[in-house]
Amino acid sequence: MNKEELVQEVAKKAKVTQKEVAEILTTFIDVVERTVAKGKKVTLVGFGTFEPRKRAERTGRNPQTGKEITIPAKTVPTFTAGKKFKEMVNKK
Repeated sequence: MNKEELVQEVAKKAKVTQKEVAEILTTFIDVVERTVAKGKKVTLVGFGTFEPRKRAERTGRNPQTGKEITIPAKTVPTFTAGKKFKEMVNKK
């Protein structure tokens, strides 16, 4: 499902316009991105948590040459599914 399909589905279920849903979804994504970029986490109980995680510097290999390279440390965004979400997915 892509963003457009998600907007259509939410609009149908919530009985609001697609334009309203698209604005809300865009705002939600923007708020989550900005919050995680500031080093904070966003928790939606039952759904999951968006948070920044630090990755340490490590050694890797260039797949073309086989030469060792140093991969620098960085912070990456992560999502951890909540208990309710995990249970839903596992029921299938």
